[in-house]
Amino acid sequence: MDSLNLLSKLTLRRTLNAGKVLAGYYYSKWTRKPHQWGMPISIAIEPTTSCNLRCPECPSGLGSFTRETGMLQESFFRKTMDELYKEIFYLTFYFQGEPYLNPKFLEMVRYASQKNIYTATSTNAHYLDDKNSKATVQAGLDRLIISIDGTTQKSYESYRIGGELQKVIDGTKNILKWKKELRSKTPYVIFQFVVFRQNEHEVEEVKKLGRQLGVDEVKIKSAQIYNYEHGNERIPANEGLSRYKKTENGTYSSPLPLGGGVGEGCWKMWHSCVITWDGKIVPCCFDKDAKHQLGNLQEKPFKEIWVNDSYKKFRTSFLKSRKEIDICQNCSEGTKIWV
Repeated sequence: MDSLNLLSKLTLRRTLNAGKVLAGYYYSKWTRKPHQWGMPISIAIEPTTSCNLRCPECPSGLGSFTRETGMLQESFFRKTMDELYKEIFYLTFYFQGEPYLNPKFLEMVRYASQKNIYTATSTNAHYLDDKNSKATVQAGLDRLIISIDGTTQKSYESYRIGGELQKVIDGTKNILKWKKELRSKTPYVIFQFVVFRQNEHEVEEVKKLGRQLGVDEVKIKSAQIYNYEHGNERIPANEGLSRYKKTENGTYSSPLPLGGGVGEGCWKMWHSCVITWDGKIVPCCFDKDAKHQLGNLQEKPFKEIWVNDSYKKFRTSFLKSRKEIDICQNCSEGTKIWV
């Protein structure tokens, strides 16, 4: 049902644009030179950098940003959507932070939905009270990812520091209740369980909990760990649940074998990008601190940034080898992250 909903967003113009993007990517791989045809088909935009939790692998939780922090303004969001909606058909309201902390978040969701864009977000579910849950369904949000990294309070708070598992469960119930009461097929509700050593024994339990509550899908996701080379207490003992593999000398290997050239199977530089709350364009979600700024929508229109010299230079380096790009060093693109 979720796939059919996504396909329903495809207009002729968006379909033709997607074809151009895909052709440009393969032509770039073949020539080993960047060719950008078409506009992005998918964009992530950051509602806020603020968060109510203090997750230890997250710059929002750690408060470790070197870039400015703040809230996405609704007027800026509307202007951006007015420029891009004819080509993009998938919009993720998430980069860093908790989206529901932005007081205009659901109004922005509604605006994108009115333009027939597939909308998705990820939340820790602590703000899914009855009022917000009803408003979420009414806004037309298509996909709601709920982070639930534990089935007991002890395992949950070992990573989601400051969080309450019961709030996650209650928020999930609220969303599902309003979907039923409003006779809505959306949002498609996903439980996302990120596997750490502290919760790896609960994988089957979270699947059972998802079935009991009635979510649409339970996804088991391997964790991204920043300091993994010499081991880390959060890396699962079961290698089948981890992105990192222990080598013969006792260290841990990168999730992606870099150095093969021509992008090593990643095409994000051609079909998508991330927009920070204040309008900076960065290559992808692994550039959490916006170190690779390719333009700013507060200064130039998107169509100009998308093909500017900074983007061409970055795509050239990307095609040569991702080994030299810092944000690619701990990237899971092209590897198994769903376990």
